[in-house]
Amino acid sequence: MRTEYDVAIVGAGPAGTTAAKFAAEQGVSVIVLEKDRDVGYPVRCGEAVSKAGVEEFITPDEKWISAHIHKFNMIAPNGEEVILPLEEEGLILERRIFDYTLAKEAAKLGAEVLTRAYVHGLIFEDGKVAGVKFIHSGIEKKIRAKIVIGADGVESRVGRWAGLQTVVDFRAMESSVQITAAGINNIQQDTCYFYFGREYAPEGYLWIFPKGNGSANIGLGISGNVGKKRSAISFLDSFLQKHYPDAAILTQVAGGVPCTVTLKKITAPGLMLVGDAARQVNPLSGGGIISGMIGGKLAGKIAGQAVKENDLEFIFKYEEEWEKRLGKRHGIFNRLKDGIYNFSDEKFNAIARSFNKVPLEKRTLGNLFKTALINNPSLLIDVAKVFVVK
Repeated sequence: MRTEYDVAIVGAGPAGTTAAKFAAEQGVSVIVLEKDRDVGYPVRCGEAVSKAGVEEFITPDEKWISAHIHKFNMIAPNGEEVILPLEEEGLILERRIFDYTLAKEAAKLGAEVLTRAYVHGLIFEDGKVAGVKFIHSGIEKKIRAKIVIGADGVESRVGRWAGLQTVVDFRAMESSVQITAAGINNIQQDTCYFYFGREYAPEGYLWIFPKGNGSANIGLGISGNVGKKRSAISFLDSFLQKHYPDAAILTQVAGGVPCTVTLKKITAPGLMLVGDAARQVNPLSGGGIISGMIGGKLAGKIAGQAVKENDLEFIFKYEEEWEKRLGKRHGIFNRLKDGIYNFSDEKFNAIARSFNKVPLEKRTLGNLFKTALINNPSLLIDVAKVFVVK
């Protein structure tokens, strides 16, 4: 480990290691600092992604795939099920192996990865971020860097230290909890299950994602507005007692998911934010793996180019590139989320009843949203922008 690098990245999740890969492949020096002992641990997500999304970055490998998903099963409050065949295959990951593989891919290109490195501050010079301060093996250390990339998750402090406004309205910060359980034998291994309604997850949804061998991720997310009145874990406990009282709980995680639009500023002099730290989560689904990796790719490529061309102001182009690639789309998803969150149980039941009349071959996510929002013309335009207009 040197004391100076071109790019220092805080956080070794998918967004951070993807940024490292795309910066390092340009020949600039890169170090990734991870506070935990192992890359990929603890796992704090449902682990569901699209296969096409993964393929932009890495060839799928069965070593880190738990299940191949071809259908969604949407369960209304009254128990009516809606089967939705997927136009594109989905995957349930083994995040510990997946994240570890991404870190190895970045290392192959020359990036260094240091675990148990607790970053607790930034170095500033002439009003610009110029490095990081951290503790490793009980020793205080510093690394100077031309560019620092904050990939330190939803609780990101790197952005705050640089003066960026990272606060999210509590109503948009979903309270989420998930378990991985064994003994879940009544689900199909090619299907993701989603439960809607006040009993399961008000202003959110509950999910069951298969992980093979009778195991599954079972979790839910509720809005901050609901979470301050009743905890997410209490909703999950109620569901488990009713549906899986004998399930063996193998792991449990909880935390916040920023289901809102991307931060207004994701750059500062010498600094870029990616992934959850930049609020690059899909506001509608709460999924952030692929969108975080897209942010990491954009940031890594731009950071590498800025260093190579000795033009560190070039990093500000990142905001524009993100907005073009996913930012505008996430704005639409946020409006759709706000519309759907207010649905009553009766509305969800009516949607299920109507959509089940649609022939299986015509059941797409776009048509599902059209059915759900038939009486909301402005949101139907947003649906068309996402699912129809290419």
